[in-house]
Amino acid sequence: MQRIAKFQKVSRERFVADWTGTFKSTTAREAEVVYDQVRLPRRATAGSAGYDFFTPAGIALNPGETIKIPTGIRAWMEPGWVLKCYPRSGLGFKYRLQLDNTVGIIDSDYFYSDNEGHMFIKVTNDGHEGKTLTLEAGDGFAQGIFVEYGITVDDEATEVRNGGFGSTTK
Repeated sequence: MQRIAKFQKVSRERFVADWTGTFKSTTAREAEVVYDQVRLPRRATAGSAGYDFFTPAGIALNPGETIKIPTGIRAWMEPGWVLKCYPRSGLGFKYRLQLDNTVGIIDSDYFYSDNEGHMFIKVTNDGHEGKTLTLEAGDGFAQGIFVEYGITVDDEATEVRNGGFGSTTK
């Protein structure tokens, strides 16, 4: 196995700003308490490909509901690698938990963005069986897999990223 990446927490200030910006009724002090609960992603077993991402606070999603979760996590990785994010398999199977962008793509240069490379994961309970998805703080809800990629022989990209969600096509 190649060791090509490292997870870190974003700064307390970045997390508090993003958490209170997402959950408007939350105070800065409440967001700081949530920040203290942020766990770095980890693999469950030696054979696991995916790194589990954990909810920093409890959530409940009724069928059809969506939530955007500031994870408090950023990922440094070697150039030539990307982090692909998916729902945890069991939650997808039981609740049809879906990532709203189908597969999250975290590029290696996102780490250096003004927002510290803070990863948000937006999920929807797309189930049709009437089951509410309930997760406690610290429960795994998504997984990320590092994948090596190549580029074309005539690639000339030189731009520098600053931001996420469509920032490279602006």
